[in-house]
Amino acid sequence: MINAQDVKNGTCIRMDGKLYFVIDFLHVKPGKGNTFMRTKLKDVVNGYVLERRFNIGEKLEDVRVERRPHQFLYKEGDDYIFMNQESFEQIPIAHDLINGVDFMLEGMILEVVSDASTDTVLYADMPVKVQMQITYTEPGLKGDTATNALKPATVESGATVRVPLFIDEGEMIEIDTRDGSYLNRVKA
Repeated sequence: MINAQDVKNGTCIRMDGKLYFVIDFLHVKPGKGNTFMRTKLKDVVNGYVLERRFNIGEKLEDVRVERRPHQFLYKEGDDYIFMNQESFEQIPIAHDLINGVDFMLEGMILEVVSDASTDTVLYADMPVKVQMQITYTEPGLKGDTATNALKPATVESGATVRVPLFIDEGEMIEIDTRDGSYLNRVKA
């Protein structure tokens, strides 16, 4: 248990049977009344963000989380098999617990966040930026670059990304895994 005034960004708390990460907090001292904490909490399971006020001195149930690097090995059914980089233990992680799963390749290292008390996986995070090679895209037409037109391109993981017309097959691009957007071309 921790006091409400002790929460910081990244603190994980259990409330109403769900786990939440604190993504923003503000210590508020109004002219009249008691001091309170205004927080923004993100649901670990479905990603919903909610705002909640806590009185100073209110007890909250904190959850100790561990962040460990895991390497993606292979897919088995609906689960993805990962290996802990420290203990070499292999664990299955469900598809919906992996952020940016469309851009994951075998051998990639992801950060897996788990509840330390129950050892259950909360989620796995891809790196924010990944570099991938274009495996297929239509050729861009010369003179079509007057507007910021985009075309679909398939990358080596099988995902489709919208890229500018000047990008050709075989080129390396950088992708934001949070929303699947093209960032820039990678020079070899």
